[in-house]
Amino acid sequence: MPRLSTMAASMLALGTSLAEAQTNPGRETPPTGAATEQHHPYAGMWVTADGRVRHRLLPGGRYEEARGQRECAYLGRYEITGDHIEYWDDTGFTADGDFIGGVLHHGGMILYRRPEMEAAARRC
Repeated sequence: MPRLSTMAASMLALGTSLAEAQTNPGRETPPTGAATEQHHPYAGMWVTADGRVRHRLLPGGRYEEARGQRECAYLGRYEITGDHIEYWDDTGFTADGDFIGGVLHHGGMILYRRPEMEAAARRC
């Protein structure tokens, strides 16, 4: 079990629990050089023009993604380095995007900041 101990130590250093490390031993982890700020200026609600896809980037590096009527479609963590965002969802899926000109480009979608939707959105 030395491999798990080393992996668990690495994941704990990145803020991941030992239980998660044991549950998802093959899961990719964030690069160690990128830091998640406690309250990044990009934190908040990001929404596609039609409102179908909604990303809530929470302070502290967690996110909640809603799709259509499904409020808690995807949950996970994120890290922002400069204007680039990396996502690691809790099932092991990874994705990324870029903030360009005040909008988030992610997976072929464009999401716009919508702070007025933050209070109305259901928390997962």
